[in-house]
Amino acid sequence: MSSRSPSPASSLETDDESDDESVNLRLSPCWHAYRAVLESRGFHLHTVSDVLSARPAECPADDTLCPDAGLPANLFRGARVSDGSPVVVKAVHRDSREFDIIHLLSSPPLSTDQTNHSIPVLDLIETDNDCVAFIVMEQWSSQLIDDDGPCCLREFLAALRQCLEHVCFMHKHRIAHLDISLRNLLTDYKGHYAFIDYEMSRRFDAGHSMRFQNFRSTEVPPECEHGECREPFKADVWALAVLILRACKLAGYCIPELLQFTRPMLDSNPQTRPSMPQVLAAFEKMASSISGLDRLPNRQ
Repeated sequence: MSSRSPSPASSLETDDESDDESVNLRLSPCWHAYRAVLESRGFHLHTVSDVLSARPAECPADDTLCPDAGLPANLFRGARVSDGSPVVVKAVHRDSREFDIIHLLSSPPLSTDQTNHSIPVLDLIETDNDCVAFIVMEQWSSQLIDDDGPCCLREFLAALRQCLEHVCFMHKHRIAHLDISLRNLLTDYKGHYAFIDYEMSRRFDAGHSMRFQNFRSTEVPPECEHGECREPFKADVWALAVLILRACKLAGYCIPELLQFTRPMLDSNPQTRPSMPQVLAAFEKMASSISGLDRLPNRQ
């Protein structure tokens, strides 16, 4: 891990947004220039030879780095040298909000909180010569339903509970994710789900305004359609309801109890939407009232 100490103030938002937003822009690094740094920390970036595992024996080895065409330029697949386990490395500016928030979430005491369902971070690496830093994460799957078919309702509700717990955990620590969506949710196929992508996320000082401009998200609540966000925590609540509805459709569990549960979260007035502790309490009450939790979705 990086030796940096989590700073309680370095990325806190106030009503005077004086941050240099350039540090929060997505990077497109020259990965070859940082290959040795990552290798020295025990992480190998995928090469052509790694990807072409079926390469004929007579074909010469090719250690040229091989980026995944399906990933943006700030991400690179690789492996942990000690055991070969797959990793994803993300390049960020070392002064970005994302690096600060990830460092906070992956450091004690927050890292040991059972309601923290962010992607496991294996290392945080800051370079000596420039502003680039790296977040090394376990590689989980974005395919939330595996090839074995849909999970039972009990397991589906357990997955949703992890999503709710994590957003509630973040809000407790004055962090808004601000890009909650199915594309930013991964699974390890062992019953664990994790959020990724904190590029849009912000920490807020409890004593200051939370209003900011240039709001961008996959799921945009109605009050933010013109780019201004006044209540980021309530924006998360709205986006989380959309995530739940999309997950219900994906898994085939569009049951009345879940649809009814999301309605207050989708209130057009952010001030009357429930807070995340209220959402979590309502979910527990709703889940305990559902019978037949071991049934599979009826897909016709």
